[in-house]
Formats: sequence, structure tokens, C-alpha cells
Amino acid sequence: MSVPGPYQGAVGPSPAPTAPPSYEETVAVNSYYPTPPAPVPGPATGLMTGPDGKGMNPPTYYTQPVPVPNANAIAVQTVYVQQPVSFFDRPVQMCCPSCNKMIVTQLSYNAGALTWLSCGSLCLLGCIAGCCFIPFCVDALQDVDHYCPNCKALLGTYKRL
Repeated sequence: MSVPGPYQGAVGPSPAPTAPPSYEETVAVNSYYPTPPAPVPGPATGLMTGPDGKGMNPPTYYTQPVPVPNANAIAVQTVYVQQPVSFFDRPVQMCCPSCNKMIVTQLSYNAGALTWLSCGSLCLLGCIAGCCFIPFCVDALQDVDHYCPNCKALLGTYKRL
């Protein structure tokens, strides 16, 4: 067997792991200056010995400062904004802003502009004997109010005209 050359690895455990070469060593910049020896970990204290043989501390790590409690601190309140609800002539499932419960709205029909216009037009056509009041009995011609069934709050109105 021959002696291992520089291109062959030695058999057995390596004496100590070494750091990779620096940039200057790799590209041979400033090769005429001698490079200082790599720092070797000191005894159990964790100190590193520098090139001059004196101990030096490991690098300091910067941490984020801890906030100091303030007596004048302002409390943060989370506000949930509900999407606008479109009211039509059908019940709507929504969260009531008054009682904060999921509900299906109750409907109430009231005479609106379309009701009165229909009544007036029937009067002009000659339905004076009481037939002109038929639009007040037809829900499809009246405005619709949406109420919460729990707290009875008015949630919105659908106007036909």
C-alpha cells in the first residue's frame, strides 16, 4: 500500500473539523499576505481565542426590544363590518345588527308610492265605486319593511318606486 497523497482522504477519524476557506483564499486575492490562523474554541467557558492569543466573546446577537407596559395604553377593539344587505320583497337571512343573532327577516307591507299611483290611475279609468282601493290589498304593489323576529328592530325597507 502506498502513502495517501494530497488527493486521497486519510483513513480514520479526522483530527478536527475545519472551516471552509475564506473568499480571499479561494480567489487568491492578497495572496502575498499571510492569513491568520482560524480561531480555536477555548476551554469550557465558550470563549474564542483570537489570533493574538487573547480571549474574545462570541458575536452579540441583536434581539427585538421588549415593549414596556404603558399606564396610558389604549385598548384595541376589533370591529367587524357587515356587508350591505340588499332587501327585496322576500325574507332575507342575515345577522341582526341590534341583537347580533342570525335571523330570517319578518316582512310587513305598507302602502307606498306605487300603491297610491295605482289607486290614482284606477280612479282615472273610472273605478270610482271602490275598485280603486284594490292596490292597497295587493302585496306586490306595496313597500316591504324587514323586521328582526327576535328584537323587532326595523332592519331595512324595500321601496317599489
